[in-house]
Amino acid sequence: MFAYFDIGGTKTRVAVSIDGHSFGDHVKFDTPKDYTEGLHAIRDALKSLSGDTPFEAAGGGIAGPLDKEHTMLVNSPNLPEWVGKPFVQDMGALLGCPVYIENDSAIVALGEAHYGAGKGDAIVTYITVSTGVGGTRIVNGCIDQGAYNYEPGHQYIDFDKSACPECVSAQAEDYLSGTATAHRFNMKAYEVKDPQVWEDLSRWLAIFLNNTIVLWAPHSVVLGGSMIVGDPAIPVDRVEEHLNEICLIYPEKPKIKKAQLEDLGGLFGALVFVRQQQK
Repeated sequence: MFAYFDIGGTKTRVAVSIDGHSFGDHVKFDTPKDYTEGLHAIRDALKSLSGDTPFEAAGGGIAGPLDKEHTMLVNSPNLPEWVGKPFVQDMGALLGCPVYIENDSAIVALGEAHYGAGKGDAIVTYITVSTGVGGTRIVNGCIDQGAYNYEPGHQYIDFDKSACPECVSAQAEDYLSGTATAHRFNMKAYEVKDPQVWEDLSRWLAIFLNNTIVLWAPHSVVLGGSMIVGDPAIPVDRVEEHLNEICLIYPEKPKIKKAQLEDLGGLFGALVFVRQQQK
């Protein structure tokens, strides 16, 4: 029996698998802000699915950058009480098996590359625009590795906030995310109905994608997260139109696709991730 988790800044999803290649029912709950409460909520949800069958291994994604050994969060705006806590050690003790973790966006990217919109492409860039902005690059079916995990949402897309003076910073995450949009308008992003707001977001996202494409040179770019697949959402067709105006260095642009796995991308990615870690 294998255990999988997708720990986001807002929601957590867990599932189990008998064969390590597919999962059945999953459990979804609000991610506890308290670290210990979160660990126990994950354990209890997994055991409710497994019927107390022992686990051979567990793994999945967690929201934020990890230490070089991939054992804990080193920063997380949405889960500050989890930062610096020995997650792999503590979760392993609770589940009685080896535990593997990666940044949550990277795990979703792995899922989309193997099972979703990026399937069949050798180099896939996955970008999520949701509570925050994250993403990674998948090369030949594996997460591309750096000294730390990639944080594309922290690239600057404006020099001095002239395009958005009310934004917290000129970083992409503070322009594009649902959190940033809620901060600007003092309401949930999905409550913002002004079409000009979504047009501005599409233009800013195109700038962000141009920067990402020229650095990572992917065959396809998969876009996910609530700001992309929600209602209302950043219009991807307008993003492509803006991108066509500014991304001129390559003879062909990568395919821009919407994520296909909805909110289960992290669990599909965890299936692949745990298999790869055990090789």
